[in-house]
Amino acid sequence: MVSRMVEQLGTQSVAGATARVLAEQIRALILDGRMTVGERVPSERALAAELRRSRSTITRAYDLLHDDGYLTRVHGGGTRVALPSFSALPLPSADSSTAIDLSIASMDSTPGLYDATVRSLPRLAALRGTSGYSLQGLPELRDAVAGRFTERGVPTSAEQIIITSGALNAVNLILTAIGKRGERALVEQPTFPHALESLHLHGYRLLPTPVDVTGWDSAHLMDQLLRARPAVAYLIPDFHNPTGATLPEESRSRIAATARSAGTTMIIDETTAELEIDRGWAPTPLAAAGPHVVTVGSMSKIAWGGMRIGWIRAERALIERMLAVRPSFELGTALLEQCIAAELLADMPALTAHVRERLRAGRAAVEAGLADIDGLEMPPTPGGLSAWVDLGTPVSTRLALAAREHGLIVPPGPRFTTGGVLERRLRIPITLPPERTAVALTRLRSAWSDIHGTSDVDGSALPTMAVI
Repeated sequence: MVSRMVEQLGTQSVAGATARVLAEQIRALILDGRMTVGERVPSERALAAELRRSRSTITRAYDLLHDDGYLTRVHGGGTRVALPSFSALPLPSADSSTAIDLSIASMDSTPGLYDATVRSLPRLAALRGTSGYSLQGLPELRDAVAGRFTERGVPTSAEQIIITSGALNAVNLILTAIGKRGERALVEQPTFPHALESLHLHGYRLLPTPVDVTGWDSAHLMDQLLRARPAVAYLIPDFHNPTGATLPEESRSRIAATARSAGTTMIIDETTAELEIDRGWAPTPLAAAGPHVVTVGSMSKIAWGGMRIGWIRAERALIERMLAVRPSFELGTALLEQCIAAELLADMPALTAHVRERLRAGRAAVEAGLADIDGLEMPPTPGGLSAWVDLGTPVSTRLALAAREHGLIVPPGPRFTTGGVLERRLRIPITLPPERTAVALTRLRSAWSDIHGTSDVDGSALPTMAVI
């Protein structure tokens, strides 16, 4: 059985790696959060056997990590993940005036947020006589969310909606209600990293299917569904995070029908669905395909990351199951934020117009910055959160390491995968203000110059702890 460490490293990425390079790769997993503090790592003998490397190489790599404080050896308790003191961590200053964090792909708040907050106060005041708990969500907000689905071509009632504390909270609620530990889950590669972590925590075995800026390999995806018959499939069909691709209309119906035939519940993440710049067409939401499709949405990308409001659209039977399990970890979503969200959703044209303007400016800034970096260019990005940049060679994590030396935090390609692959790719958000993006890309250019022309490509990774 493959250990979790080797699963995260990917056997191909460590083939031929020196002890120093292997130590860097393991250190990256620890800083990334994919290996947790206190977690036991394979013994030197076991890891050597898994990687087909000499035990002396593994021993040397572990020694380097131990010396730097990333592993601790306990007599009789094996070797476990640790973290050095904060002062020893190789992180740039937390001062936002010097460090730029590209691991968070999110815009600042919509200009209408303040006014919506003021307008929401009478609504909130009317709720003071209630318990303050709202397990399914405020009726008026559920009406607004259902209305948006209906406008997009999928008739929906408020009884099919649960309001959650963000999209990730929604995913966890769905997985808790479904309860299929030990089953397979089909996921895109690359995809949203925290969704992968949620699936792991709920006991799923991940089954990847490829996505690129040009789109999905639909034949591969459907073959995986029919052969493996996974219990769930987690997909981001609109402005996919991180590639920006959109699943074509004809592929949607075929994939949904295949999933239904395979008995697979589809978890469709629409967090990025409203982030259009110039796609030029509006696909029918996959929710139209039937009761085996469960949809997740959020206010965080269209209004503000601080608005921890998400939702789930599902058939009534699953809604009842989720309402039954939700009290085991929370009793509802903050009422003030729900009141504000209801005000914001009442004027979706203004929201989407603001998003389009900001993303268009952000995309232009990234394109201009990449033009100044030899060998890099802007991929097709008709909307979404980011540009999925092809580096031409597998240096993504080495570039991320070099970028830290210039006060830039950027997650490399492997952060978005299930097994340490996609070293040729780098996600660059298009959500920052253009002037900040210009500075970030200047720093990236300096990091690119640091590694350009070198042959010691180590493939190690040093993304940030949280990627959004």
